[in-house]
Amino acid sequence: MKYFPHTQQDIQQMLAVAGVKSLDELFGEIPQQLLFNREFALPEAMSEVEIRKFFETLGKRNSDLVCFAGAGVEDHYSPSVIAPVISRGEFLTAYTPYQPEISQGTLQYIFEYQSMICELTGMDVTNASMYDGTTATAEAMMMCVAIAKKRNKVLVSATIDPKVKRVVETYAKYQGVVVDTIAEKDGITDLADLEAKLAADDVAGVILAQPNFYGIVEDYSGVADMCHAKKAQFVMNVKPSALAVLKSPAEWGADIACGDAQSLGIPMAYGGPYVGFLACVNAHVRKLPGRIAGATTDVDGKRAFVLTLQAREQHIRREKANSNICSNQSLMALYVTMYMSVMGQKGLKEACSLSYSGAHYLAEQLVATGKFSMLYDRPFFNEFAVRTTVPAAKVQEALLAEGILGGVRLADDALLLCVTEMRSKEEIDKLVAVVNNI
Repeated sequence: MKYFPHTQQDIQQMLAVAGVKSLDELFGEIPQQLLFNREFALPEAMSEVEIRKFFETLGKRNSDLVCFAGAGVEDHYSPSVIAPVISRGEFLTAYTPYQPEISQGTLQYIFEYQSMICELTGMDVTNASMYDGTTATAEAMMMCVAIAKKRNKVLVSATIDPKVKRVVETYAKYQGVVVDTIAEKDGITDLADLEAKLAADDVAGVILAQPNFYGIVEDYSGVADMCHAKKAQFVMNVKPSALAVLKSPAEWGADIACGDAQSLGIPMAYGGPYVGFLACVNAHVRKLPGRIAGATTDVDGKRAFVLTLQAREQHIRREKANSNICSNQSLMALYVTMYMSVMGQKGLKEACSLSYSGAHYLAEQLVATGKFSMLYDRPFFNEFAVRTTVPAAKVQEALLAEGILGGVRLADDALLLCVTEMRSKEEIDKLVAVVNNI
């Protein structure tokens, strides 16, 4: 095999060191019934032209739909300059920047990523990125327990994305953490229930969402004081793109901010890859998992970048590690860094304005048909839930027939719809026309 670098002489030398004469003898302890003794079911070799046609035909089986679905993954504008830059070999093949002297480019864009996430969230420090928003939230939960030391209970709002909550619960199960749910009331977190649960003085942290799963922008006034009075950490799972116009976690008094940065221009791409972020106040910097890139000066006094903190088991004693989180999503971190750089504050706010206006226009038009009503009469950003007199499945089927992905079904009579800056008035009007004729 040309991809294997070992010559026959190399193989014989290694076998001699192992004390065997052949590869068959080397693997002789493996039972015969476990060995693969037939031909692989692979198609015949194809020419380049045949391969191209094969995959073009395969690709045509996909449906290119106009997306009005959200629930954690949204169709956002991605500046054309990003794709060719992150496709460069030095980015695609870059791995962990262990050696700063040869990793200055990687370390610099990680540093810039961290700076921008801190600017959006208002937090003092962030790590070098996480796998996704769900695991970032689970790691935030573990941070709360590590900070509290003698408490192992974390409260999670019922209005958070159910997918996020399930991952948090999975982490908790194997880490001895108790997860309790804060009730929801009329589509938002029941703060009275939160206060009652905090009264037991056994809570390490509280995790709330902004906007929440229903797209509602919740009012968290006084929540930070409520948590801190009971020595609990306040964690906010946020949509970073919305932070261009909404109050930041820092402004709400949060200790930790986390979430998924997919809304910062990353294509939906059938579910990934995305990138999670995890930021906190300075007091908790040594509880952050992963690594933090920092700026310094070299021996010649020139600006340089290094890994400042590495709170992971590869660098310190395993029992002292905060987490076993390993390689960060550096390529996707570069993606959102470029997105924020190209869009700038003005561009981010304009995207939010278009999303907000489009979502509210769609909501008004749907209600005007008489077949829909708002599931909750609450302020929302670019996502909202509606109740329908027509079965939700029938609505989605009718829209699908017209090339429209009609939201996420919450119940037999309820849909969660999302509008981003990518949706035009013509597309919104077409959706309304289709459902009005059902």
